[in-house]
Amino acid sequence: MSADPAVDERAPEQPESDEEPAAEASAEAPDDAPVLEASDSAESSDSAESSDSAESSDGLEASEAADEPRGTRLDSWWAGLLSTPRRRALWYWGGPLLVTLIAAVLRFWNLGHANTLIFDETYYVKDAWTLWIHGYETRWPDDYDGTWNAGDPMGFLPDPSYVVHPPLGKWVIGLGMAVFGTLDPFWWRATTALVGTIAVFLVAVIARRLTHSTVIGVFAGLLFAVDGNAIAMSRIALLDNHVMFFALLGFWFILLDRDRTARILRELLEAARAKGVEPMYGPAIWQRPWVYAAGAAFGATAAVKWSGIYFVAAFGIYLVLVDLLSRRREGVKFWATGAILKQAPVTFVQLVPTAFVVYLAAWSGWIFTDGGYDRHYADGEGMAWTGPFAWVPTWFQSLLAYHQAAYQFHLGVASPHPWQANPLTWLLMIRPTNMYYHEVPGCDGVCTESIIGIGNPLVWWAASAAGLYLVYRLARYREWQIGLVLTGLAAGYLPWLAYRNRTVFQFYSIAFEPYLILILALVAALILGKPTDPTWRRQRGIAMLAVYTVAVVAVSIFFYSIVAALPIPATLRQLHFWLPSWG
Repeated sequence: MSADPAVDERAPEQPESDEEPAAEASAEAPDDAPVLEASDSAESSDSAESSDSAESSDGLEASEAADEPRGTRLDSWWAGLLSTPRRRALWYWGGPLLVTLIAAVLRFWNLGHANTLIFDETYYVKDAWTLWIHGYETRWPDDYDGTWNAGDPMGFLPDPSYVVHPPLGKWVIGLGMAVFGTLDPFWWRATTALVGTIAVFLVAVIARRLTHSTVIGVFAGLLFAVDGNAIAMSRIALLDNHVMFFALLGFWFILLDRDRTARILRELLEAARAKGVEPMYGPAIWQRPWVYAAGAAFGATAAVKWSGIYFVAAFGIYLVLVDLLSRRREGVKFWATGAILKQAPVTFVQLVPTAFVVYLAAWSGWIFTDGGYDRHYADGEGMAWTGPFAWVPTWFQSLLAYHQAAYQFHLGVASPHPWQANPLTWLLMIRPTNMYYHEVPGCDGVCTESIIGIGNPLVWWAASAAGLYLVYRLARYREWQIGLVLTGLAAGYLPWLAYRNRTVFQFYSIAFEPYLILILALVAALILGKPTDPTWRRQRGIAMLAVYTVAVVAVSIFFYSIVAALPIPATLRQLHFWLPSWG
């Protein structure tokens, strides 16, 4: 049987190109520079400069360091293995694709089990089905899950259903059922598993771009591929995996924009100065396609759950700060004024209206049909706006009233649930969500099947510690990679701290899990070092990363049974509960 569903959220009733082509891949040094770059602030930090100065002040020590053995035999072998452009290109794309294949196997294998609606699938799967049929969600009879599980998806009622999440995630969930039908639970969950698999590839290529190391990219992709929380959330048709995916896609677009816009700014300033004109404020840059793309991705995030709005806000502020620092670095006299008063309005127009249009488009089924909940609210007597806003279409007035009611409902969600988790505990994974538990014959008696949204402890606990270190490192060295990743984490996590008294769950954390993985990737790059590092340091870094990776994979194998509903003895199930609050 399925574990108790969550709260029923219804009303009670590289630097030179945007891409990284094969030519660039072939020119990439074989993972010899997984280091973080200098900051966006005025050059490097003063403390870093003084440290470099102190290190070079003693000529004798510098000479001795130059004679010290560097690199390892493994580095030499690896360089030889990737000695041709074809091999480097194969590794450049083959590595991320390999971990994506691993992710696909872990997510799609036996996806149709359990063959029953699990947890909040009772809402989202059935809503997705009626959304594809009518263009809006309709109500179902009470206790209809058994009938649905038996293969009858047509028992919905004609009345519209009052749902309090936007429709895009349900459109995506319903795609598999719209094409292949509802009889096989595989198709309830297929698109959720697909976006979870693609997200692994995105994490790998993002980590590679941040660190200039395919090894680190593959490392990050592997961690995300085998993490239990990421696997569980890809095997159940809930909305949160889609929040994660669209937000991560927007993050990738922001990363692509960063290098491109810095180059355009530099070229425009150089062109103006070559004509004898000193730009006092710097130009307003409109040609930023990746910002439009990010706006679309973040708009899609919000069209799955409203928490996506925080990604729009966080990265909108991030773009303004990056532009401000870029103008300062390029010597623009009034860099702050230019960034805030000249470029920021342009960036706003590129990002926010795009997000709004995509968000609104997700409601097209509700807008262009007549049967959706409160679709004609503003058409009622005395309900339409008057005065200067009377021109606003009544469908938009009705949609806004619907949103206001849904927002009030969200604020009031505080009924207790046995698996709710305070957001303060999410990073340490104190109370993972048990979504499915079933007993079946076997195991010399009774076997248990579970689906628990439990992450790999070695990943989550290490990422929490690494995040604290990166906050310190950002303050000291101001490395832009750290600032970008921490912005993603902040957008996905920090707003939930304002809702500590609401009924919320650990599995919401999938929305920001990619940034925890990227935090580990940045720290792993620092630990691994470069082939030009002293041999002792390089050997230590390789050994530490190898041991950690093997340990993570081993723990993930151990936990796979309770995230994928494999039948195991009850005593073995208990061994997975390392903390009392897990069981």
